[in-house]
Amino acid sequence: MIDFTLIFFIVFLFAVMLLYLRLAEKNNIIDRPNARSSHSIHTIRGGGIIFPLAMVFEYAFSGFHYGWFISGLVLISGISFLDDLKPRDAKLRFSVHLIAVALLFYQLNLFHFPWYLVAVALFFVIGSINAVNFMDGINGITGGYALCTLLTLLYLNQNETLFVDQMTLLVATLAVLVFNFFNFRKTARCFAGDVGSVSIAFILLFFILKLIIATDDLSYILLLLVYGLDVVSTIFFRLIRKENISEAHRTHFYQFLANEKKIPHLTVAAGYCLVQLGVNIWLICYSLNNLSYLALILIITGTFIVVLRLIIQGKGQLIYRNHADNS
Repeated sequence: MIDFTLIFFIVFLFAVMLLYLRLAEKNNIIDRPNARSSHSIHTIRGGGIIFPLAMVFEYAFSGFHYGWFISGLVLISGISFLDDLKPRDAKLRFSVHLIAVALLFYQLNLFHFPWYLVAVALFFVIGSINAVNFMDGINGITGGYALCTLLTLLYLNQNETLFVDQMTLLVATLAVLVFNFFNFRKTARCFAGDVGSVSIAFILLFFILKLIIATDDLSYILLLLVYGLDVVSTIFFRLIRKENISEAHRTHFYQFLANEKKIPHLTVAAGYCLVQLGVNIWLICYSLNNLSYLALILIITGTFIVVLRLIIQGKGQLIYRNHADNS
């Protein structure tokens, strides 16, 4: 039964993706390159809409599990898709994000925890959603990284701790696989868009928080370690250069590798995925479940990425504002 169901979902998701590509092309939902872009040709935007659509369809198919989570996902995906069509007011976007995260927290029963833990969780979730969105800049990186994380969660759910409905995880994974078919290419058929990067971040955070709550093990935040190191180190260097960190830029490490070093996009994306996969395998084999060890790992890896970037990129680009590529 489950094999037939998975085949049905694969066929359905491919059909949805092909339909969206046709509609997007007809309605001119196109990503046009600009000075901050890492691509040079017009490409369909918003292909990541398949992520929330897959989750909504699975929600109806499986008997309406996780209704509050789905409600939050629809809200945050909706405002993100509208932003892909035409930029929306930042306050409106942030307000919708807060409501969506509140619905997510209600689904997870987080409001039963002390307020300061809820505040920390809110900071982590909002920060992670923005981090995944910031990292969506080259072909394959969003889909590849999401697939790496979802496969790890599938393994943990089946072999370690049952923390979520397996079918929900499987459908999310299939949606990412279908998206990768169109995006993980030298010349992508479509980009995820804000709707894709924001929604997949929301989906991954739901699964990761479910896992943390089920196991009482905070070390599973390391499932987002590689993205986190790039984003946090980039913010660190931008603060040193006294830049406005809310302004658009292309100074992430992956952008340096793809744009300045001219390493092929798929090579950079695959590298990020493989490093994160290595972290995930280590996490499975050597469970931490200790805040002191977790803090030590974050300090060591944080120091490592800062030193690595200084060696590879140099002080001229990372420290001195007049040398930084922030055009």
